[in-house]
Amino acid sequence: MRHFIIDTDTASDDAVALVMALLHPDVQVDAITVVAGNVPLGHGVQNALYTVERCGKSTPVYVGIDKPMLRPLETAQFCHGEDGMGDIGLPLGGRQPAQGHAVDVLIDTIHQFAGEITLVTLGPLTNVATALLKDPSIARDVERCVIMGGIGFGYGNIVPAAEYNIWVDPDAAKIVFESGLPIQMVGWDISHKHATFTTEEADELHAVSDLAAFCVDIQKALREFGISYLKQDGFDLPDPIAMAVALEPDVATVTKHLRVDIETKSELTRGATVVDHLRVSGREPNADVVLAASRERFLETLNAAVRDKK
Repeated sequence: MRHFIIDTDTASDDAVALVMALLHPDVQVDAITVVAGNVPLGHGVQNALYTVERCGKSTPVYVGIDKPMLRPLETAQFCHGEDGMGDIGLPLGGRQPAQGHAVDVLIDTIHQFAGEITLVTLGPLTNVATALLKDPSIARDVERCVIMGGIGFGYGNIVPAAEYNIWVDPDAAKIVFESGLPIQMVGWDISHKHATFTTEEADELHAVSDLAAFCVDIQKALREFGISYLKQDGFDLPDPIAMAVALEPDVATVTKHLRVDIETKSELTRGATVVDHLRVSGREPNADVVLAASRERFLETLNAAVRDKK
């Protein structure tokens, strides 16, 4: 079994990514750590606990940090709904997280499975950056760190130059990208190009199983946002396609080892992932940047997780 830790700001696309990992046959999710981002921290914790329950699992969910390192929290409830799960009336309260703080759990679990752990980040990098500040040695004990965040080649979804997860806490992202972690970055450009679902495609997925229907239904607010604001054909699933890359590396079809720096000071380009495609900076590459992916393999991975699951 491969050992995974998932750090998430659980909203509607995060929940689908959790389903994919929790139900993958050769992956053990040792911990889910929650950070504030898409929704306030308490919402994210309850959404993660509900998703674990829907999958019939008992994976522990830990409470993390409730705001970015140096800035106030700016949530994405405007696109995921007030509850983060599409505002479709799910019973999302009352479940109890595991004892322990997410930052300590990150450190302890990484050391416990040193050299074997895959860390998948689906939200702002506040928890991970704080763990690295507390114990920098965890960077060398992670086998692989798949980050859903940034832009490999393209434009942003929260401001023109930046993707939401990096924009909301760029100071944390800077720490993580300069830490020595073995990063594979799956930017929003990959989701926009390869993980957008039209109404017809969403209906096809919905019909696969009860769990597939859950995965589609919770995108209600995201679908409306994608169509009206981003001018897409429907909703896209950034966290699930990043999770697909983590679960099945051949989902990524073009990856380049490049330098990625994080802009923290400019208001115009705050949170930009400055990718040195031509290596003009002369700085050492620090991330494997995914530049293209297989939609077919992504859909195979997603469908395998939800098929015949009631």
